[in-house]
Amino acid sequence: MKRFILSLAALAFLVPATAHAAGDQEVPPEHHWSFNGIFGTYDRAQLLRGLEVYRGVCANCHGLKYVRFRDLEAIGLSEDEVKAIAANYTVEGDVDSFGDPTTREAKPFDAFPSPFPNDEAARASNGGALPIDLSLVAKSRVHGPDYIHALIGLGYEENAEPGPTGLYHNPYMAGGYIAMPPPLFDDAVEYHDGTAATVEQMSTDVSAFLMWAAEPKLEARKAIGLKVILFLLVLTGLFYVCKRKLWANVEH
Repeated sequence: MKRFILSLAALAFLVPATAHAAGDQEVPPEHHWSFNGIFGTYDRAQLLRGLEVYRGVCANCHGLKYVRFRDLEAIGLSEDEVKAIAANYTVEGDVDSFGDPTTREAKPFDAFPSPFPNDEAARASNGGALPIDLSLVAKSRVHGPDYIHALIGLGYEENAEPGPTGLYHNPYMAGGYIAMPPPLFDDAVEYHDGTAATVEQMSTDVSAFLMWAAEPKLEARKAIGLKVILFLLVLTGLFYVCKRKLWANVEH
């Protein structure tokens, strides 16, 4: 019992310290997303713009290894458009007759490749920092798309410069500093639909796209959930009617 009490006391001292450490990272403001709520769905136009931001900005450093080019048909691209996008990428091919590795043009069944051949090359090109794969970032980070939107769209100061350690101040990053330079600036991409490519617009669009990348079946999941709820409501009504029928002539 004495050992148990001492353990609780130690835990009591640890909790405030942990809370203080977590407090170094600001909570991102809530953003209104079309996919929020039980009836929420993805905005296809927004997803297409987010894809443009990813390809024009993020893909220079970050891969998307769990998303295949053919998956893009789900956000509104045609089969020919998917093939055209895939053709811009190179992936690993089979070894040749001498046993040497080869490369080939990507096909729709391939996943988005990493821009670097290996982690060492990625670190060497980014000052020792390893750029993360973005496939699941919207689900693996607390606050998901709100976090991404705040980090790249709100967190950098105007004309941000690296500090003495080479890191950039960003209050939405754990610890308050990040190795990635500001990735977005106005008109960094040219939207196909003519939308003004402001930092706010691009950060919103790419955050929505990365949410879709992490959870492409979100709409189907919600649809099934609503059908299950409707089924349970009908079943409950039938059970109630049956109960009234069975017990109608029984004295209480």
